[in-house]
Amino acid sequence: MLKLPETLRENVRLLGELLGETIHAHEGEDLFAKVEGIRKLGKAITRTENGDSAPLVKLLGELDDADILPIVRAFNQFLNLANIADQEYFSSAESEREDVLQAMLLEFSDKYGKEELAKKISELSIELVLTAHPTEVTRRTLIRKYDQIVDTLADKQNGSLLTFEQDKLRGRLHRLVEEIWATDEIRTTRPTAIDEAKWGFAVIENSLWEAVPDFIRHLDRLSKRHLGTGLPTDVQPFKFFSWMGGDRDGNPNVTHKITREVLLLGRWMAAELYSRDVYSLGGDLSMSEASDELRAIYPSATPYRDAMFTLRKRIQATLEWAEARLQGRIVETPEDLIVSREDLLEPLMVCYRSLNDVGLPHIANGPLMDTIRRIHCFGINLVPLDIRQDGERHVKAVDELVSYLGLGEYAKWSEEERQAFLLEQLGSKRPLMPLQWPVSDDTAEVLATCRVIASEPREILSHYIISMAQQPSDVLAVALLLKECGMTWDMPIVPLFETLDDLDRAPIVMDRLWSLDWYQKYSAKDQTVMIGYSDSAKDAGKFSATWAQYKAQEKLVALAEKYEVSLVLFHGRGGTVGRGGGPVEKAMASQPPGSILGRIRVTEQGEMIRYKFGLPRVAFSSLSSYVVATLRATISPHDAPAPEWRDLIERMGASSLEAYRSVVRGHDHFVPYFRSLTPEQELSLLALGSRPAKRKSTGGVESLRAIPWVFAWTQVRLNLPAWLGARQALEYALEHEPKTLQDMVTNWPFFSSFLDLLEMVIGKADGPICTYYEEQLVPAEYHGLGKQLRDDLKALEMLINELKKQDILLKDEPLLRQSLEVRKPYVDPLNYLQAELLKRYRSSKSISPDLERALKVTMAGIAAGMRNTG
Repeated sequence: MLKLPETLRENVRLLGELLGETIHAHEGEDLFAKVEGIRKLGKAITRTENGDSAPLVKLLGELDDADILPIVRAFNQFLNLANIADQEYFSSAESEREDVLQAMLLEFSDKYGKEELAKKISELSIELVLTAHPTEVTRRTLIRKYDQIVDTLADKQNGSLLTFEQDKLRGRLHRLVEEIWATDEIRTTRPTAIDEAKWGFAVIENSLWEAVPDFIRHLDRLSKRHLGTGLPTDVQPFKFFSWMGGDRDGNPNVTHKITREVLLLGRWMAAELYSRDVYSLGGDLSMSEASDELRAIYPSATPYRDAMFTLRKRIQATLEWAEARLQGRIVETPEDLIVSREDLLEPLMVCYRSLNDVGLPHIANGPLMDTIRRIHCFGINLVPLDIRQDGERHVKAVDELVSYLGLGEYAKWSEEERQAFLLEQLGSKRPLMPLQWPVSDDTAEVLATCRVIASEPREILSHYIISMAQQPSDVLAVALLLKECGMTWDMPIVPLFETLDDLDRAPIVMDRLWSLDWYQKYSAKDQTVMIGYSDSAKDAGKFSATWAQYKAQEKLVALAEKYEVSLVLFHGRGGTVGRGGGPVEKAMASQPPGSILGRIRVTEQGEMIRYKFGLPRVAFSSLSSYVVATLRATISPHDAPAPEWRDLIERMGASSLEAYRSVVRGHDHFVPYFRSLTPEQELSLLALGSRPAKRKSTGGVESLRAIPWVFAWTQVRLNLPAWLGARQALEYALEHEPKTLQDMVTNWPFFSSFLDLLEMVIGKADGPICTYYEEQLVPAEYHGLGKQLRDDLKALEMLINELKKQDILLKDEPLLRQSLEVRKPYVDPLNYLQAELLKRYRSSKSISPDLERALKVTMAGIAAGMRNTG
């Protein structure tokens, strides 16, 4: 069996040892002994085939109430520290087996030609959208300490350290662990939408600001070495966008005032970062030799410094203006306010050309080029903002307007009537909306948002996304509202197709929309369409939803070719498999042929932003993965599925859908079972994000957001959203066409990737743990459903092993398997204690504050152990 790398094992051991010393010092010998006893019993369970959990459960049941909180904190922090050691190791030089980017360039340059590959690289457009979905459990103050531990562990790997330097680093680690222990790991107040936006900006400042130019420099170097040509100065494969402060779908806390403030914050933060860069460049660019072009502007002995001084003055004016506006002060807009990338780029490019002209290319391509590339990536507000709103809100706004004008009841009109009215008004030169008219609060907010959009520079905004888009009129209504609110440019409008019905209807909707002459001109035949992963999986089950997403994308690609539309598919993926998450390489490889073409847009959500981009080295690796996966899917896409595969998976999908919905919608006991088994209702105790857990204040599971839906099942280790219905699909295929099924497993990347993700999810599940929750929390009359679900899971595990011709799960992923085994003795006690605390919390109106806090810590700890929340 493959062992965890020695460096990783040593770092986990060291951090665990320091945590133990800290607990011993702060909590005493008695509590430390209890933690050790629990840990040893947990390990004993994992060492045997069918480990008996009774001794562990007995010991946990005998704990004094006063001991529960420090014990759950101990196990939570060990899991966090293990994750830190993981992160440090897999971003280190020791773990770097090969440069995947270089390997891909060598492979493709031979196969497709250097010139063609260089062209494809220069055309890459990878848009990563940072969203503030409430899945980041860890407090920002602790994240900073965890990052410092990563840096210190990296420093320890320096083989030339003297003894006192090693001791100094160990002392720093001990101090950081003690700081963590002395810090409350659970937020006491829910972050605001502004807090979430600041967190997004912090990721850019602390990580991406360095990682992006480092990565582009590396790509440029490899291109010169292997393709014979470097990257153009304006090439930027990546652009970052944000929903933080723009996503108002179901979040009443995001208002037009919040959006305006976040836009200002972005401009302020960008000016602050560029000011630092330009100040530093002023110190670096001390040379006097310059081109005629530069001397004509700055005829002095230090023309480059003069250029930087002048630019910094302008940046500072923008910074002070934004700061005053944020403070609510009314100030005059500076004449030289920075309102576009060109305002920043122009003086830098003059200096860049001058340095090259006078024979100083290494200086030209140093920090100066890094700043130029940052500007191309981050623009004037770091992350241009998407605006997202529920389609119903636009219908209501137009309905109120039409009713006030005495033109009828828009909400009751047919789709044809709506389109005719909207197109007539969009083509009219006369305003439709009165300056003042009585509107509901909801409509007033929609219109105020449109006015904010209309008043801001184009570069700081991106797309307008319509949740639950169902008809072409949904898109036209947004265009009309923007026009009536003073919009002077054609903001891209993106329909989001989320449920199974929406996905099936998406090609019909886009066919009608693209056939409209007015819309063809508005969109300039450049269209983004968003595919929802979370809600479709919750609606139809992961198997059926995944196939529906594939089919929708295929049809949209074909339609775009028919209408000669440049199509970008926007993938609304979450962090977990149940919400479309998973490795980038597998996700890209399983897309329909022709759906990438060098352009892709993807959400990066919640805690996955930290896991992928929280540290410069980790971010560098993630950027590399995206480029490799996007190029591979563009240049060498997999073939479309064979007709017999398509026919079989269609029938498998129908079987899966019936099985999934028969449980989630059709079983009378499902909702009460879910609500009693999982901590779904108690998740509200965690101050996770600014957005409510439900889109609407009323309703059952159907109104629950996909994130708490997935989070709740992950906590009890059943992971149901990612696999329910898959057993029936596979059984159907094995019964009717086993040879075709095996052919799909072997030769269809889309299907094999899905099975790999399914295997990972099942590997993280734990039937006995779930049974314990059931015994403690679920009324006896619902136990039959629980047994049915666990039997379903076990049968699915056997099916996957059979299809993959293996005797155990994750046989081809030994590192992941061992990592889960290492974490299990620390996660299991948290699960057993959480079940007990949930029982007490629900049966008592007066649970102590310490026990309530302990319950919240178990949620954070289990999420850390499973590396998943929502």
